[in-house]
Amino acid sequence: MSTPMKTLVMKFGGSSVGTPEAMAQAVEIVRQTRALWPRVVVLSSALASVTNLLLDSATQASHGNTQSFLQGEGRLRQLHYTIADALVSDLIQRDQVKWTVDQLITSFISFCQAIAVLGEATPRALDAVAALGERMSVRLMAAALESVGVPAEFIDATQLIVTDNRFQNAHPDFDATTLKARLGLEPVLTQGKVAVVTGFIAATAEGVTTTLGRGGSDYSAGILGAVLPADDVWIWTDVDGVMSADPRLAPEARTIPEITYREIAELAYFGAKVLHPKTIRPLVDAGIGLRICNTFNPQHPGTRLVADDSSNNEKHIDGKEIVKAVTAIREQRLVTVEGRGMLGVPGVAARTFGAVASTGTSVPLITQASSEQSICFAIPADAFKQVLSALEKTFAVELGDGDIDRVWASDEVAIITVVGAGMIHTPGVAGRIFSALGKRGINVIAIAQGSSEVSISLVVASRDAEAAVHAVHELILSGRT
Repeated sequence: MSTPMKTLVMKFGGSSVGTPEAMAQAVEIVRQTRALWPRVVVLSSALASVTNLLLDSATQASHGNTQSFLQGEGRLRQLHYTIADALVSDLIQRDQVKWTVDQLITSFISFCQAIAVLGEATPRALDAVAALGERMSVRLMAAALESVGVPAEFIDATQLIVTDNRFQNAHPDFDATTLKARLGLEPVLTQGKVAVVTGFIAATAEGVTTTLGRGGSDYSAGILGAVLPADDVWIWTDVDGVMSADPRLAPEARTIPEITYREIAELAYFGAKVLHPKTIRPLVDAGIGLRICNTFNPQHPGTRLVADDSSNNEKHIDGKEIVKAVTAIREQRLVTVEGRGMLGVPGVAARTFGAVASTGTSVPLITQASSEQSICFAIPADAFKQVLSALEKTFAVELGDGDIDRVWASDEVAIITVVGAGMIHTPGVAGRIFSALGKRGINVIAIAQGSSEVSISLVVASRDAEAAVHAVHELILSGRT
């Protein structure tokens, strides 16, 4: 019986393909990896800054500004032509790539002109515009691989990933995607070619282009890795894996060698930018490994995600693995609904969050007084006026009768989240964290612990965010947690 050939899915982010030097490094990583993995699928993001350029131009067009997309046309051509000139050695193939890029840029101009005439950029139109960045980058990547002797074929993910029609944040249909992805990728992989696939984009069952949300190229890798199935998924970015803190806030931050799925899910949700929050679930369900690596430091082992094995949570090295990382989400406000008339009245929480949901606002943290006289939750600062208005409308009768005293929002705050599976089995961790913050004079405004028990979130004044991260990170480095 023959041994199944192993399949690897690799995703390269925008910074990993955004310049000739970066894409050359990504191409070399693929070339070397292919010697060890016979079946390789590469997902590529758009070049760094391109998605923003495309979407900003479309938005400006909807306001009648045609100069933005006309200027964007030149910038797009410059970025992609520069890489083609540097990395595609065959002149005929280089001209072909440039011609294809030109066709996609022409589509961009046509979309923006239509948006300008209509005076509106619908979510469906924005997805069509945003998809052009990945469509240009995969053509460059495939041609650059061919130039170093690696047979490659680019594939548009609209032919592989099927989603609903929630444009700009579509949800995959895994059954339909499994069928299409295997049909689309198997012939390419069987021929020994590297399949170079557009990240971030997909299509409805009717073939209308959708996107998976910003940062969705990670999610694309998770989806394809799960449905093929792959043996492993590697996310290539511009840092040495998952860090114990944001290096901009804590320069002494270090790479975490191993992290569980629950831990990375909490970190991704609470502000760690290294991985799209949705990436993890399809891989967990399929039991597939995930590694996060640095394109610009490929010898570094990066971070390996491991299963949520409770036995591992008790294995600490000198006590230092109890807490693994600390994150900060800035520019938040706490909204409070309070009143003595809320005591014991069913449905207040449901109506509260129904009002918030009607504004399309995400709630990252909730606390409620045990007396049931108040509900407090965090929202992005730029949404607070809209949320307050919705709540005041929902509770207009209760506010008028005095059953609810007031609905109000705090000044800007930050959510500090401490993550570590070891906290489940270790008493006193929260106390040491609060003591460290207290010694620095940092007041904790609100507290919440996730049901997963691998994280504790603390709300502090915005001005205290950096000091709070430092205080907790010192505990992580010292092993005193």
